[in-house]
Formats: sequence, C-alpha cells, structure tokens
Amino acid sequence: MQALLSFDRAPPLAAPLRFLVTAPLFVAALGLLLLFQGSDVFSSRWSPAALAATHLVTVGFFLQVMLGALIQILPVVAGANVPRPLALAVPLHGGLTLGAIALVLAFLVPDPRLYLLAAVLLGSSVAGFLVVAGGALFRVPSTSPTIVGLKLAFGGLAAVGGLGVLLLGALAFGANLPLVALTDLHAGWGFAAWVGILLASLAYVVVPMFQLTPGYPARLSRVFPWALFVLLLLWSAAVVLDLPLLARVAEGCAALAGIFIAAYTLRLQGKRRRARADATYRLWQLGLVSLLAALALAVADALFPAFAALAGWTALFAVLIGVGGYMSLIIGMLYKIVPFLAWLHLRNDSQGRPVPSVSKLLPESRALAQAGAHGVAVVLLALAALAPDLAARAAGLALLVAALWLEANLVSVLRHYHRVRGEMSAAPTQGA
Repeated sequence: MQALLSFDRAPPLAAPLRFLVTAPLFVAALGLLLLFQGSDVFSSRWSPAALAATHLVTVGFFLQVMLGALIQILPVVAGANVPRPLALAVPLHGGLTLGAIALVLAFLVPDPRLYLLAAVLLGSSVAGFLVVAGGALFRVPSTSPTIVGLKLAFGGLAAVGGLGVLLLGALAFGANLPLVALTDLHAGWGFAAWVGILLASLAYVVVPMFQLTPGYPARLSRVFPWALFVLLLLWSAAVVLDLPLLARVAEGCAALAGIFIAAYTLRLQGKRRRARADATYRLWQLGLVSLLAALALAVADALFPAFAALAGWTALFAVLIGVGGYMSLIIGMLYKIVPFLAWLHLRNDSQGRPVPSVSKLLPESRALAQAGAHGVAVVLLALAALAPDLAARAAGLALLVAALWLEANLVSVLRHYHRVRGEMSAAPTQGA
C-alpha cells in the first residue's frame, strides 16, 4: 500500500498542521459550553445551545481537520497536486476559524449580521477550496476506489456547503424557506456524503497501512461510495417531493450500508498483524461501535418513525455518530498522521543525520491516556443525552479535559519537530 503513496509530493508541514492543531480547541469550547449551559444543550434540536454545540463539532472540528488533511492527502494518496498549498492553507484556515466562531456566536446571540458574516466566511472558504483542491482532484483519473470516493465526498461538501449558506442567508434576511426540510438535507449530506464517504474512502488506505490489516475487498471498495451517494440522492428527492415512505426506505438502506462497512472494518481489525492494541486501534474500536449503535437507531427510525419522538433520541444519535463515531475515528487517524508527517519532513531535511522515530515524537502512553479520557467523555455524553440534568456538566468537563489533552499531545509533536530541526540546522552536515 505504501508503494502506491507519493510522499515526495507532500506539501510543507505548515500547510496541514495549522488546521489539525486548531481543531481540538473547538471541542474544548464545546466542553465549556456544556459546563455553562448544562442541560440546555440537550433540551431541543433547535435550541441555540444545541445548534452551537453541533457546529462546534461539525464546522470547528470536522471541517477544520478534513480540509487540512486533504491538503496533505490529495497529492500523496490521489496524485492530485494542489497548486501553492501554503498559499491556499493560510487564508482557508483563517476563514474557517473565524467563520466557525461567527457561526457559533450567531446561534448563541441571534444577530442577522453574524449569520451573514458566517455565511460569507465559510461559504467563500469552502468554495475556494472546492475550486482549487477540487480542480486538482477532478483532473486525476479515477484509478482507485479511494479517488472515486474522494470525488464523491467533494460532491457532498459542495451540497452541505451550499445548503448551509442558503440556511444562513434565510436566517439573516428572514426569507420564507422550508427550514426544517433544508436542515435535514444539510445534515444528511454532511454526515453521510461528506464525512461518511470521505472517512470510508480514506479507511481503504489508512486501516491496512497503519493498523496492519488485510485490505478491503475491491468490489466493496468500489460499490460502497456509489451506493451511499445514490441512496442520498434518492432520499433527498423524497424529502423535497414530500414522499415519506420513499425517504424512510432510502434512509434505512443508507444506514444498513453504513452498518455493513463499519462491521467489515471491525472484522479487518480482528485480523491485524500487530498484537499490541495502540491508541489508534482503541479509538477506531470505539468509533466503529458507536457508529454501529447510531446507525441502528437510524434503521429503527426508518422502520418506526415514532421512535425518533422519544425523549433523548435525537441527542443520543448526535452524540453516537458525531463524538463517539466520527470524532473517535478522526482522533485515531491524527495519532498516526501527525507524528508520521513530522518524522517524514525531518527525514527529508536530515541530510543523512539520524532522526527520532515516530514513537519518540509522540510516546504511545500519552496517546493511550488521552484516548481513555475521550472514551470517558463519550460515555458521559451518551448518558447526558438521556439524562441531561444528571450528566451534562460532567460530560462537559470530561470533554474539555480530553480535548485539551489531545491539543497538548499534538502540540508536543510540533515542539519536538521544531527542536530536532533546530538541532539539525545547528549541527554540521555529514561529511562536512
């Protein structure tokens, strides 16, 4: 698998890392929001606190990490050379960060000007990324399931971004639009097409590479992204045309497809060649089990629509798919990708000097400890979804600790990188 990757095309380390180091701070902000707002975060899907909490995760963490990672992944994995990656990364990072802050403030302190500011910052950032990075990607032939999945995920990003800007415009100008249906479409395309297809497509590469498992079957790798994308199109048409039975069928089939790929990944992990369970393995186990639970709730909702009306269902689903599922998978990948990138750039700049191993840049014990803290936060958040008065603030504290711990671990890699690079610059070259 590694032979298929073009590490010589990797962009400057500063391009992706600025996103990856910023993202955990938004999760820490969610912890603070839970500490101060408590059960209000879980009171209703439409409460200001709930909307702010949702977008701290989806925009502040997911979008930040995924766009930053794609600047690294596109040239290395897909052979799509993003022109001037650092020149793209700097304004993109600023726009995403300020846009996420404006969006969260707009929900907490409803103000049309903040909605408009968030729409401009986030809309222009996503559009610019799609034009520059998407242009590079779509010029590459679709020679692998990962490249196909990346292209479909970009379609999902365009859909969720466009719907998000439309919703913000409606809130800013008071337009009479079907906000509930548009919000459902926005969430569906975000969680399934953008995040879901993207993570599945990357799993085809990173699971065998970093967890030493067998590869995914070629047919499954080819079929899953297209199947999920087509089901989302069918579900969207049913929502727009107000065909509830068709919408439920498409929703249930999409959830079953997700259950299949998550269960198969668990099966692959059981066949890994590495006996020791590291932090990435533990986080992926947590993430996959959480996704299976969330998708089982989605199947139940498709079969029995009244199920979603039960107290705590929506909040529990959001916790399981967002923090327990996708966030756990992403943190697991960060613990492999960030130290590896630091090591790769040190090796490329070493001029024959020895460089520290990946495990020296981030000791496994630190990653495992943080993974345990994240697991505690997930359990408390799931409990808070069902009993918010009992556990909301405890969940907030646990999430704050886990997020700051993640931030400290990532920053420690960066500090180690700069220290070693400084030592190499001060030392004479080999043979001098």
